Amino acid sequence: MTDASLIVALATSFVAGIVSFLAPCVLPIIPGFLAYLAGTPVADASKHRRQVFVHSLLFVIGFSLVFALLGVLLNTILERVAYDVQTWLSRIGGAIIIFFGLYLTGLFHIAFLERKHGFTIKQGSRSRYLTSVLFGASFAAGWTPCVGVALGAILGLAATQPGKAFYLLLSYAIGLGIPFLIVGLFAAKAQAFFLKYRKATVILNRIFGVILIILGILIFTQQLARIANFEVLNMILLN
Repeated sequence: MTDASLIVALATSFVAGIVSFLAPCVLPIIPGFLAYLAGTPVADASKHRRQVFVHSLLFVIGFSLVFALLGVLLNTILERVAYDVQTWLSRIGGAIIIFFGLYLTGLFHIAFLERKHGFTIKQGSRSRYLTSVLFGASFAAGWTPCVGVALGAILGLAATQPGKAFYLLLSYAIGLGIPFLIVGLFAAKAQAFFLKYRKATVILNRIFGVILIILGILIFTQQLARIANFEVLNMILLN
């Protein structure tokens, strides 16, 4: 894998994390998420900004650990796969990425991937530091149907890059974690902001879907490495 194609893969993973945060089944849980971490209504979260941010950070660490462990597991498995098998993994991974890209463009719907999750929050309760980490870990494990579209695409991408799965999933975790940290800093304004720009998230998901389709085609046809020399762009211009 060339440096340029690795950068493209890492950037795609990072953006996929952001797209997962913007998924319709994730945004509705943010008010409850803030209330859980701060033990306060969202409107009063600005008074406890430091505490909310600390617990947000621990929450992010929790799900980042799960994705990092998954990356290590994939690395261990994929690095031992023979070259011929890796070629077929690239084709299968490319097809998976194309499939999820088409899904994000809105061409079809899958009820399982659109299922919303919720939980009951007791106002006034205070979460312990360990609880925030465990809650983050459970988010990574329990909300996979919710973030499954973008995460599934990245897992497909990881399957095509033996030895790089850890870095791809870590990049995904960072992309997913940064918005949560921002929400932790500006909790009081976050809910209104998401409600105001809810339609924009749909457009962003479709744009990312198109990017995934292009990436999937390049991986399926074993042409991703050509990005290093801009050969794909030259081929498009010549045609």
